[in-house]
Amino acid sequence: MTEPRNDREAPAAVYGTRDLQALRHVYRNGLLDDTLPFWLPRSIDREHGGFITSLARDGSILQTDKAVWFQGRFAWMLATLYNTVEKREEWLDWARIGIDFLNAHCFDTDGRMFFSLTREGLPLRKRRYIFSEIFAVIALAAYGTATGDKRYQQQALDLFKLVLHYLDTPGLLAPKTDPGVRPMKGLAIPMVLIVTAQELRKAVNDPLCTAVIDRAIEEVARDFMKPEFACVLESVGPTGEFHDTFDGRTVNPGHAIELGWFILEEARVRGNRDPRLIELGTRIIDWSLEIGWDREYGGILYYRDAKGLAATEYWHDMKFWWPHNEAIIATLLAYHMTGDNKYLRWHRMVHDWAYAHFPDPDYGEWYGYLHRDGSVSTTLKGNLWKGLFHLPRMQWYCWQLLDGRLEPATTPS
Repeated sequence: MTEPRNDREAPAAVYGTRDLQALRHVYRNGLLDDTLPFWLPRSIDREHGGFITSLARDGSILQTDKAVWFQGRFAWMLATLYNTVEKREEWLDWARIGIDFLNAHCFDTDGRMFFSLTREGLPLRKRRYIFSEIFAVIALAAYGTATGDKRYQQQALDLFKLVLHYLDTPGLLAPKTDPGVRPMKGLAIPMVLIVTAQELRKAVNDPLCTAVIDRAIEEVARDFMKPEFACVLESVGPTGEFHDTFDGRTVNPGHAIELGWFILEEARVRGNRDPRLIELGTRIIDWSLEIGWDREYGGILYYRDAKGLAATEYWHDMKFWWPHNEAIIATLLAYHMTGDNKYLRWHRMVHDWAYAHFPDPDYGEWYGYLHRDGSVSTTLKGNLWKGLFHLPRMQWYCWQLLDGRLEPATTPS
């Protein structure tokens, strides 16, 4: 991989110790004094329960429909802050509002969950994906830890087992393409299983969690990583077959970077005893930064083609907030795990570009969607896809990492 560089600027200097401490304050203060106050308490729906995430630039409500996965994401973030930062009763109270709404309105009769609801909790849509359930798992697990109520931890474990049942049983979930014509599987599934099992394992001492993580990491390495293209593919055949189609060539650099730091986090939790995990995670991050970094304007492109052909998605060259959040975590964690200064250089490039373009100096929080040159595409701050998750998770994780506050490395069960 080439050294990180921006064709319009000289490579940034490596951070010094004082600079890293300054970054700690950027992440901590950004979380506590900017991101959280933007969302809270205005997103809390005390009348009907749950969280409203579709907000305009100034925080005014654009619509009241609720994404189920954000009920889980929101509640997880609040419970995690309560568990790791400070036992603020308002954080726990707000998390409870989300958990209660999940249990009251978000489950269908088959045990699975809806995708979106009206403000009152009436179901609007149910998708073939299992992401609503995934984020409910981590919310229930974190909330169970916060309250000490093992019923929620057991519910999280039971729901995770239901997810695995649906994923492992052919025919229970509708496929994206006809499996009789072109069977395909997506990177998102092993990726989310890794991080979900990691979060669940913090609350539930069950060997299933580590077994699922090991299986998912092996699947990624075996089937989705393609050295011939130096990238991680979004979709492959059942045993990793490459399909020379638009879908088969699609690379989402931010998605792969997020996967990379999940794998590095597993190495960290295991006390750096598995160098293969470190090599695997950093290789994914290296490949993804190389293919994803926009050398003309800076920032991370949303989609790329594995063979360097024209990308088909019309938003392929936009800059979304969340890949930059994930890259900020990934590069800082990669430096922490390896000591390689190239990751500090990458971190400075990604951090500096993101903080120069996404934050709103007038109303707080970050814009979510930019044009390729960094100009704002839409001023909304939240919708069914953007809410209290990627940005605060980045700020929280990086603060904790720099402050030495992350849970110590342990031997996973």
